[in-house]
Amino acid sequence: MDSGSDLSRYTRFSRPEWKELRDSAPLTLKEEDLASLQGLNESLSPEEVTDVYLPLSRLLNLRVAATQALRGTTDAFLGKETSGAPYVIGVAGSVAVGKSTTARILRALLSRWPDHREVGLVTTDGFLLPNHELEARGLMNRKGFPQSYDLRRLIRLVADVKAGHPEVWAPVYSHLAYDVVPGQFQTVTRPDILIVEGLNVLQTGNGRRGDRMPLFVSDFFDFSIYVDADEAHIERWFLKRFLKLRDTVFQDEASYFHRYARLSAEEAEAVARGIWRDINGVNLRENILPTRERANLILNKGEDHRVVEVELRKL
Repeated sequence: MDSGSDLSRYTRFSRPEWKELRDSAPLTLKEEDLASLQGLNESLSPEEVTDVYLPLSRLLNLRVAATQALRGTTDAFLGKETSGAPYVIGVAGSVAVGKSTTARILRALLSRWPDHREVGLVTTDGFLLPNHELEARGLMNRKGFPQSYDLRRLIRLVADVKAGHPEVWAPVYSHLAYDVVPGQFQTVTRPDILIVEGLNVLQTGNGRRGDRMPLFVSDFFDFSIYVDADEAHIERWFLKRFLKLRDTVFQDEASYFHRYARLSAEEAEAVARGIWRDINGVNLRENILPTRERANLILNKGEDHRVVEVELRKL
């Protein structure tokens, strides 16, 4: 364990040091469960869950209990019934870094702790502006950038969940159609914990100069996680994923990217490198990576997608 300099806001843990913090938390996921949770280019081993995510789920379980106790104390002081507001966790990081897998693993593990069985998961993809609106604004090549989201709608959803509304509806996104699905919604029903996963969840603006939005979605987080890796590794993972999609999802004629299905491997790689160079890499450097230091915890990955270091923000 390395506290770094006196000015560092994080305590750094090597993987072996972090693994020791698991204590006696049991692994309740089977190998078939892991297969359904991992991303397209990730090989999620039981060791990764045991070494990295079980200690993290234990930490979160302790923090959820502490937050609930604090809320109970405050409600007692105010002379009202305990509110039971959900504990909200944000998961941020680049395209292709594995944040969606992290969110799914945490949901599966946290739902197995006895004190919070109901764990919801919402991704910010559904809050992207519809393609027709992005095209009208000239933003199709900036999809995933802060200005391409309906951030006010996202903030309203998280605020309503936090306020204990019995039912809240999140829009649904289709990766096949590469667009928000009109008229389809995901229902969020008073979860004990809500995980909000996406590129933009730790950002503090909508990308427009002079933004005066008074609230940000991260204002409602009780805890936040940033999944990180060297950009060269993330770019390589993105290229590998694009090539795999070319052979699978892109083959479907209903896919927005069906036009890439017949590209050769060399042509597909050139297209993917261009997308990374002009869009995803720019978004990472300009908008996503600058939010890294706002997270409560950072998972640092090596070139094989395995977490090699964990940074925990000091209290």
